[in-house]
Amino acid sequence: MSEPARTDLRLDQPRESGRRIRRPSMFSEGAFGTASEAFARFMGTPRFLIGMTIFCAVWLAWNTFMPEAAQFDPRALNYTLLTLILSLQASYAAPLLLLAQNRQDDRDRVTLEQDRARDERNLADTEYLTREVAALRVAMRDVATRDYLRSELRELLEELTGDDDSPDGADRPRSKKKSKVKRSGPASPEAREASRAAADPAVE
Repeated sequence: MSEPARTDLRLDQPRESGRRIRRPSMFSEGAFGTASEAFARFMGTPRFLIGMTIFCAVWLAWNTFMPEAAQFDPRALNYTLLTLILSLQASYAAPLLLLAQNRQDDRDRVTLEQDRARDERNLADTEYLTREVAALRVAMRDVATRDYLRSELRELLEELTGDDDSPDGADRPRSKKKSKVKRSGPASPEAREASRAAADPAVE
Protein backbone atom coordinates (compact mmCIF):
# COMPACT_ATOMS: atom_id res chain seq x y z
CA MET A 1 0.00 0.00 0.00
CA SER A 2 1.51 3.28 -1.08
CA GLU A 3 2.15 6.05 1.42
CA PRO A 4 -0.20 9.03 1.22
CA ALA A 5 1.30 12.19 -0.23
CA ARG A 6 2.29 14.65 2.45
CA THR A 7 1.75 18.31 1.69
CA ASP A 8 3.44 19.70 4.82
CA LEU A 9 6.97 18.78 3.71
CA ARG A 10 9.39 21.61 3.16
CA LEU A 11 12.08 21.78 0.53
CA ASP A 12 14.86 22.07 3.13
CA GLN A 13 13.62 19.03 5.04
CA PRO A 14 14.87 15.60 3.96
CA ARG A 15 12.27 13.04 3.07
CA GLU A 16 12.00 10.13 5.43
CA SER A 17 12.15 6.71 3.88
CA GLY A 18 11.69 3.26 5.27
CA ARG A 19 14.82 1.91 3.61
CA ARG A 20 17.50 0.61 5.88
CA ILE A 21 21.23 0.78 5.37
CA ARG A 22 22.50 -2.49 4.09
CA ARG A 23 25.09 -4.08 6.26
CA PRO A 24 28.00 -5.86 4.65
CA SER A 25 27.20 -9.51 4.25
CA MET A 26 29.58 -12.20 5.38
CA PHE A 27 29.44 -13.73 1.92
CA SER A 28 30.60 -10.58 0.16
CA GLU A 29 34.01 -10.63 -1.45
CA GLY A 30 35.53 -8.03 0.85
CA ALA A 31 34.24 -9.56 4.07
CA PHE A 32 35.20 -13.08 3.01
CA GLY A 33 38.68 -11.89 2.03
CA THR A 34 39.10 -10.12 5.36
CA ALA A 35 38.00 -13.27 7.22
CA SER A 36 40.39 -15.41 5.19
CA GLU A 37 43.28 -13.07 5.97
CA ALA A 38 42.40 -13.17 9.67
CA PHE A 39 42.31 -16.98 9.57
CA ALA A 40 45.62 -17.11 7.70
CA ARG A 41 47.24 -14.82 10.26
CA PHE A 42 45.85 -16.94 13.09
CA MET A 43 47.24 -20.12 11.52
CA GLY A 44 50.69 -18.57 11.43
CA THR A 45 50.79 -17.84 15.15
CA PRO A 46 52.33 -20.04 17.88
CA ARG A 47 48.98 -20.08 19.66
CA PHE A 48 47.37 -22.01 16.80
CA LEU A 49 50.24 -24.49 16.62
CA ILE A 50 50.20 -25.10 20.38
CA GLY A 51 46.41 -25.48 20.40
CA MET A 52 46.49 -27.85 17.45
CA THR A 53 49.18 -29.94 19.12
CA ILE A 54 47.21 -30.14 22.38
CA PHE A 55 44.04 -31.10 20.46
CA CYS A 56 45.77 -33.92 18.58
CA ALA A 57 47.52 -35.17 21.74
CA VAL A 58 44.25 -35.28 23.73
CA TRP A 59 42.47 -36.98 20.82
CA LEU A 60 45.10 -39.66 20.48
CA ALA A 61 45.39 -40.23 24.23
CA TRP A 62 41.63 -40.53 24.66
CA ASN A 63 41.20 -42.99 21.83
CA THR A 64 44.23 -45.01 22.90
CA PHE A 65 44.08 -45.37 26.67
CA MET A 66 40.35 -45.09 27.35
CA PRO A 67 38.12 -48.16 27.29
CA GLU A 68 36.80 -49.24 23.91
CA ALA A 69 33.25 -48.32 24.85
CA ALA A 70 34.37 -44.68 25.46
CA GLN A 71 36.50 -44.43 22.31
CA PHE A 72 34.83 -42.58 19.44
CA ASP A 73 37.80 -42.93 17.06
CA PRO A 74 39.40 -46.26 18.04
CA ARG A 75 42.98 -47.09 17.36
CA ALA A 76 41.93 -50.25 15.55
CA LEU A 77 40.56 -48.08 12.73
CA ASN A 78 43.79 -46.03 12.62
CA TYR A 79 42.09 -42.89 13.88
CA THR A 80 39.92 -42.47 10.80
CA LEU A 81 37.95 -39.50 12.14
CA LEU A 82 41.07 -37.57 13.12
CA THR A 83 42.56 -38.19 9.70
CA LEU A 84 39.37 -36.91 8.07
CA ILE A 85 39.33 -33.75 10.23
CA LEU A 86 42.97 -32.96 9.47
CA SER A 87 42.40 -33.57 5.77
CA LEU A 88 39.41 -31.22 5.72
CA GLN A 89 41.39 -28.60 7.60
CA ALA A 90 44.26 -28.82 5.13
CA SER A 91 41.90 -28.74 2.13
CA TYR A 92 40.23 -25.55 3.39
CA ALA A 93 43.37 -23.92 4.77
CA ALA A 94 45.25 -24.03 1.47
CA PRO A 95 42.66 -22.00 -0.56
CA LEU A 96 42.23 -19.56 2.29
CA LEU A 97 45.98 -19.01 2.45
CA LEU A 98 46.09 -18.51 -1.32
CA LEU A 99 43.23 -16.02 -1.13
CA ALA A 100 44.99 -14.07 1.61
CA GLN A 101 48.22 -14.15 -0.39
CA ASN A 102 46.43 -12.87 -3.51
CA ARG A 103 44.94 -9.99 -1.55
CA GLN A 104 48.34 -9.17 -0.14
CA ASP A 105 49.81 -9.25 -3.66
CA ASP A 106 47.11 -6.85 -4.83
CA ARG A 107 47.93 -4.47 -1.99
CA ASP A 108 51.62 -4.73 -2.76
CA ARG A 109 50.91 -3.98 -6.41
CA VAL A 110 48.89 -0.89 -5.52
CA THR A 111 51.59 0.24 -3.12
CA LEU A 112 54.24 -0.29 -5.79
CA GLU A 113 52.27 1.78 -8.29
CA GLN A 114 51.86 4.56 -5.74
CA ASP A 115 55.57 4.47 -4.96
CA ARG A 116 56.38 4.61 -8.67
CA ALA A 117 54.08 7.59 -9.16
CA ARG A 118 55.63 9.29 -6.12
CA ASP A 119 59.13 8.64 -7.45
CA GLU A 120 58.16 10.12 -10.81
CA ARG A 121 56.82 13.24 -9.12
CA ASN A 122 59.97 13.53 -7.04
CA LEU A 123 62.10 13.15 -10.16
CA ALA A 124 60.11 15.84 -11.95
CA ASP A 125 60.47 18.15 -8.94
CA THR A 126 64.20 17.47 -8.78
CA GLU A 127 64.64 18.24 -12.46
CA TYR A 128 62.66 21.46 -12.07
CA LEU A 129 64.75 22.54 -9.09
CA THR A 130 67.92 21.69 -11.01
CA ARG A 131 66.84 23.89 -13.90
CA GLU A 132 65.97 26.69 -11.50
CA VAL A 133 69.37 26.46 -9.79
CA ALA A 134 71.11 26.52 -13.17
CA ALA A 135 69.09 29.59 -14.17
CA LEU A 136 70.02 31.29 -10.89
CA ARG A 137 73.69 30.55 -11.47
CA VAL A 138 73.48 32.08 -14.94
CA ALA A 139 71.68 35.12 -13.53
CA MET A 140 74.21 35.52 -10.71
CA ARG A 141 76.96 36.05 -13.24
CA ASP A 142 75.39 39.43 -14.14
CA VAL A 143 74.93 40.50 -10.53
CA ALA A 144 77.48 42.80 -8.91
CA THR A 145 79.43 40.79 -6.39
CA ARG A 146 81.48 42.06 -3.46
CA ASP A 147 84.76 41.66 -5.31
CA TYR A 148 83.35 43.53 -8.29
CA LEU A 149 82.25 46.44 -6.08
CA ARG A 150 85.63 46.54 -4.38
CA SER A 151 87.41 46.69 -7.70
CA GLU A 152 85.13 49.49 -8.91
CA LEU A 153 85.67 51.49 -5.72
CA ARG A 154 89.40 50.97 -5.98
CA GLU A 155 89.40 52.27 -9.55
CA LEU A 156 87.31 55.28 -8.50
CA LEU A 157 89.72 56.03 -5.67
CA GLU A 158 92.63 55.85 -8.05
CA GLU A 159 90.87 58.27 -10.39
CA LEU A 160 90.27 60.71 -7.51
CA THR A 161 93.88 60.58 -6.38
CA GLY A 162 94.96 61.08 -10.00
CA ASP A 163 92.91 64.30 -10.17
CA ASP A 164 94.92 65.78 -7.26
CA ASP A 165 98.09 65.49 -9.35
CA SER A 166 96.47 67.39 -12.28
CA PRO A 167 97.35 71.10 -13.07
CA ASP A 168 94.20 72.33 -11.38
CA GLY A 169 95.15 70.67 -8.17
CA ALA A 170 98.83 71.65 -8.42
CA ASP A 171 98.17 75.36 -7.69
CA ARG A 172 96.88 74.63 -4.22
CA PRO A 173 100.15 73.43 -2.69
CA ARG A 174 102.01 76.36 -4.32
CA SER A 175 99.72 78.93 -2.73
CA LYS A 176 100.32 77.30 0.63
CA LYS A 177 104.09 77.64 0.14
CA LYS A 178 103.75 81.33 -0.75
CA SER A 179 101.72 82.03 2.31
CA LYS A 180 104.39 80.40 4.39
CA VAL A 181 107.08 82.60 2.80
CA LYS A 182 105.07 85.74 3.50
CA ARG A 183 104.54 84.83 7.09
CA SER A 184 108.25 84.20 7.72
CA GLY A 185 109.86 87.73 8.18
CA PRO A 186 113.52 88.69 8.92
CA ALA A 187 114.58 87.11 12.16
CA SER A 188 117.76 89.22 12.86
CA PRO A 189 117.61 92.68 14.73
CA GLU A 190 119.59 94.49 12.01
CA ALA A 191 117.05 93.45 9.45
CA ARG A 192 114.26 94.69 11.70
CA GLU A 193 115.93 98.09 12.14
CA ALA A 194 116.59 98.46 8.41
CA SER A 195 112.98 97.65 7.64
CA ARG A 196 111.76 100.07 10.30
CA ALA A 197 114.04 102.88 8.98
CA ALA A 198 112.88 102.27 5.47
CA ALA A 199 109.29 102.48 6.59
CA ASP A 200 109.77 105.70 8.68
CA PRO A 201 112.01 108.40 6.97
CA ALA A 202 111.83 110.78 10.02
CA VAL A 203 114.21 108.56 11.90
CA GLU A 204 117.05 109.73 9.69
